[in-house]
Amino acid sequence: QFDWQVPDWIILPVGNLGNISATYKGLKLLYELDIIDKMPRLVAAQAAKANPFYQSYLNGFESKVSLAAQDTQASAIRIGDPVSYEKAVQAIQATNGIVEQASEHELANAAALADRTGMYSCPHTAVALAALFKLKEKGIIQKDDRTVVISTAHGLKFTQFKVKYHEGTLPEAESQFANPPVNLPADVELVKDTIARRLEQSEK
Repeated sequence: QFDWQVPDWIILPVGNLGNISATYKGLKLLYELDIIDKMPRLVAAQAAKANPFYQSYLNGFESKVSLAAQDTQASAIRIGDPVSYEKAVQAIQATNGIVEQASEHELANAAALADRTGMYSCPHTAVALAALFKLKEKGIIQKDDRTVVISTAHGLKFTQFKVKYHEGTLPEAESQFANPPVNLPADVELVKDTIARRLEQSEK
């Protein structure tokens, strides 16, 4: 898609760390074969409630942190003792990479903001999106940097996450981009009129 031009950054939501390890291995092979001319910087993004790799990153990877992962909307990366720790450390260090975390509030709003562009992000992808927003705000990722966020699932698999966010009932998250549900009777014209009014309001 980029005509073999390597992005500056690749951000992945991580739990067991196999995905970032495999991504690094593939990129390294491409680089060694002269198929790509540089290595991107890799970012491992973790949910703050399941963040052992982030904690290890904070201590300079001097020791592996294992912890009891708490409940998070990003349930597939709710892992407190990642298997591919050593390989992931190598991936981060070799690419001058970064490890970032996202709170439940941050990931929920990152998903909703992305959805406004036509995406339908899962909570895990939202962790990576939140990391992107945070690193850009910190000035680490520049506005002209070509950045790829790896999407790991579709939002349709997490319907209640979406519904609760827009209802304002998602735990530990203030819904900053809520589009509250509207209950209407089975009346086609009323539905059409309501949609038209909402679209007009959104354009103002």
